[in-house]
Amino acid sequence: MTRRTSRWMATAVVGALIAVGATPAVADDIDDRRAEVEQQQAQASAEREELAHELEGTDAALAAAVLELHDIEAQLPGAEVELAAAEAEVERTRREAEQLAQRLADAQDEEVQVTEEIDTSAEEVDDAHANLAEMARRSFRGEGSLSSLGIVTGAQSAEEFVDEYAAASSAARSTSQTLDELRDAESIARNRSARLEAIRETISDLKAQADQNVLDAEAARQAAEERKAELERLQAEQQEKQAEIEAQKAQAEQDLADVVSEQNSLEADLKSVIAEQDARDARIQAEKEAAAKAAAEKAAAEEAARKEAEKDSGSSSSGGSSSSGGSSSSGGSSSSGGSSGSGGGSSSSSSSWGLSWPTAVPVITSYYGMRKHPFLVGVTRLHAGLDLRARCPGGQGTAIYAAQSGTVLYSRWYGGLGQQVLVNHGSHGGNSVMSSYNHLSVRSVSAGQYVSKGQLVGYSGTTGTSQVCHLHFEVYRNGSTVDPLSYL
Repeated sequence: MTRRTSRWMATAVVGALIAVGATPAVADDIDDRRAEVEQQQAQASAEREELAHELEGTDAALAAAVLELHDIEAQLPGAEVELAAAEAEVERTRREAEQLAQRLADAQDEEVQVTEEIDTSAEEVDDAHANLAEMARRSFRGEGSLSSLGIVTGAQSAEEFVDEYAAASSAARSTSQTLDELRDAESIARNRSARLEAIRETISDLKAQADQNVLDAEAARQAAEERKAELERLQAEQQEKQAEIEAQKAQAEQDLADVVSEQNSLEADLKSVIAEQDARDARIQAEKEAAAKAAAEKAAAEEAARKEAEKDSGSSSSGGSSSSGGSSSSGGSSSSGGSSGSGGGSSSSSSSWGLSWPTAVPVITSYYGMRKHPFLVGVTRLHAGLDLRARCPGGQGTAIYAAQSGTVLYSRWYGGLGQQVLVNHGSHGGNSVMSSYNHLSVRSVSAGQYVSKGQLVGYSGTTGTSQVCHLHFEVYRNGSTVDPLSYL
């Protein structure tokens, strides 16, 4: 093996090691990053639903911009990974092109060398053939072809015999050596021809690989440009949405103030309703008590008049007294006992009273309590209810049920709460309790209507300032919101 051949084979081995060994490491890193991005995207999907709930009370256009920004930022890591993968493919094709070019150059050098060696071998074969032909001609002319017997019979002296025999032996050895050289030269020529054919096949294969590499490199370059353009587009959209949101912060603050105002106004209305209800109940109770007092006074007056009449007549005194006592006892017991029993029954039944879930399959997506504003830094606000998953497949909301029996106080559109049904459940445990069902797509009951526990009141939706189909469920105690879980 020549030094040039050794160098060509070493280059081919190193090139193969680079192509097989270096690329998987990069591919593994890309795969790891892709897996990480998939996890991030799954988390971002869950966070989007939470963000949509947090955006309740925000202007629809502004909320849409915030959600779009969230979606863009969720896509950025994936775009960055795909760009890295495309650039890695460009680098791989570049390295492969360099390796193929070097291997092709070495193979072509080897082809030139082997071609020269084949020419040399052909000359050696021709020389060997020429020598054998010359020997054949000389033998044909009888030159240097003495037989052993001729040497013995023709020699005139011992010295002449030795000289002639040595000459004959030398000629024989020369002929044998020439034949060996011919066979060797022909064998070397065949080997070199085979080598040359293999090298030329390698060159043809390398050229095909190089042509394919050019196509792969162009495709990789184009893919990298597309991935880069996509990443730049997302980055530009990110900056645009950030600027849009920044410009609307004043609107967001106003929206937040409107939500607080609406909530305060609603609570004030409910407290006014409760006050009117308490005043009405007090008036009814006072009227009942006044009526009872008047009835008692009338009965007493009638009893006094009867006794006076009996005294004047002076007859049947004993019988009248017995009859009078029975009537008085019965009347007093009936009036007093009926009033007392009615009030006590309402109070005693409240110990086991509670609310049921307003959805068939309750899944809480956002709890009651204070939460940070999604983009107003340092601002917190009260999320005044429970958000329950209630999807709208095909635009049709899922059924929403009354959490307890009561009278529908409101069935209306109310600002950011959208379509609202609010049910007054009356007083329980000394407290007024009401429940509110918000963002409905359809309301199935009317104000003033009595509903039973579990009765359909509407269908879920995304009306008002809601950004995702769900039920926003609120509970009011004495006109103020409380955590619904305390009653469920």
